[in-house]
Amino acid sequence: MSDSRFKIVFDGALRPGVESTTAKLNLAELFKSDVEAIEKLFTGRPVALKRDLSHPDAQTYLTALHNAGVDARIEAEQPVAFSLAETHETSSSTADRAAASPYAPPRAAVGDDLPEFATLKVFTIHGRIGRLRYLAWTLALTVAMLVAAGIISTVGFAVATASPTIAIIIGSLLGFALFVALVVVSVQIGVQRLHDLGWSGWLYLLNLVPLVNSVFPLLLLVLPGNTGANQYGAPPPRNSTAVKILASLWLAFIPLMLIIVVTLGMNGYLDQLEANMDSSYESSSITSDADADQSAIVDEAAAQSADDAAEPVDSPEQ
Repeated sequence: MSDSRFKIVFDGALRPGVESTTAKLNLAELFKSDVEAIEKLFTGRPVALKRDLSHPDAQTYLTALHNAGVDARIEAEQPVAFSLAETHETSSSTADRAAASPYAPPRAAVGDDLPEFATLKVFTIHGRIGRLRYLAWTLALTVAMLVAAGIISTVGFAVATASPTIAIIIGSLLGFALFVALVVVSVQIGVQRLHDLGWSGWLYLLNLVPLVNSVFPLLLLVLPGNTGANQYGAPPPRNSTAVKILASLWLAFIPLMLIIVVTLGMNGYLDQLEANMDSSYESSSITSDADADQSAIVDEAAAQSADDAAEPVDSPEQ
């Protein structure tokens, strides 16, 4: 090899003020390697990071290494203990020998590497959401449905002034589309909540079972999700301030709706009871009037009979 070729040598020294962990991470990024392989460069022995370089190329590599935080140097080509490529080869050969041995422990991957938190997606049945986010998204869906229903009603009234038939057709189509959209998004949100519990999304069909559908939604609101990753992915992100506010509003909205429903039911019951009492009173009044009329007729007939009896009868002689 000609004397004009150079190499980059590193013996574990760092630039002033650079931490060992930072330098190792920078080298792993620079060489597109893992940290375990980079650890083997910090043994104190000289390591050839790059070989067979011209002096300008060697200077370029040296500048990059200095920026990474390591104190490398340029030397003319000469034998060294081992290089970064040899490190990878040694690791792979050791792994191959371990795999070839019948007494070696299994080296299969236990599972896929998952991020700390999953990415949120509303319009999908994949992923997970927690209790508060389930409430917040349900409230947002309800508000959107009410706004859409108001727009459809406004359009229907506007068209009805011109053509009632067209208004009925358009209102029916838009109402059906809104209903389908509501069902689809509700199922997607519910399935993600079931995934957070570690349950299958098919359990959402329990909402169609009588009696069960009155308890099952409460379970989705009460039961906590899995703290770590499960078969449906990583846990959802932490609840934001907006999610907490919307969930609080929804929790306050549910008792309010119950109070309104109970109040309306009581008012309807009282109105029905009052109507029944009025009807009974009118019936009794009519009956009393009929009895009075009948008594008057009887009295009049009796008086007439008395008058007829008191009237003198002419004798035959007269």
